[in-house]
Amino acid sequence: MDYVLFGMQGSGKGTQGLILKKKFNLELFETGAVLRQLAEEKSPLGKKIKSIIQIGNLVPNEVVMETIENFMKHITQGKNVLFDGIPRKKDQAESFNTLMKRLQRNFKGIYIEISENEAMKRLSSRKMCKVCKTVYMGSFEQNQCEKCGNELIKRSDDTPESIKMRIENYKKETLPVIENYRHEEKLITINGEQSVDKVTEEILNKLENF
Repeated sequence: MDYVLFGMQGSGKGTQGLILKKKFNLELFETGAVLRQLAEEKSPLGKKIKSIIQIGNLVPNEVVMETIENFMKHITQGKNVLFDGIPRKKDQAESFNTLMKRLQRNFKGIYIEISENEAMKRLSSRKMCKVCKTVYMGSFEQNQCEKCGNELIKRSDDTPESIKMRIENYKKETLPVIENYRHEEKLITINGEQSVDKVTEEILNKLENF
């Protein structure tokens, strides 16, 4: 069984994704990271993605689907995948569903739900390592990265205006995708306004009974 991770910015889905990856020995498909990695390769797909990124365009949906299919071909047989960052829009979800069906892959959605106020609060206070880009929430009191020891800084795009715009785009584009999966009974909803351990516990409990 594969999994698709959903959550508003600041929901902690990146943190939970890494926990689930380790817990279930999953392959992690994080859309942005995979596209950036491929763009550095000399493969035909990598060159295609690099040419699109270099001129400042968004990678089109059909290329993203080609990237997923390429990723799935190279994972160890019998291993399951955790998708983070896709599908984000209705048309992308339709393409994703079609591809997964063709590849004979079943999946469940995990939606970590938080309020807009909580998202604003978390995103406004979070910090990021200026070197390795690890993100820390406001409750993290140190000013040095635990992984590499470098300075933590505020992300340049974590302004109130930018945060509001990202949340509005999420509500407009991604929430309808989530609701469709809920309607199809392919989704569990998790209270994201708990401690990290409690969120993990709820995910595991609900997956076990899903």
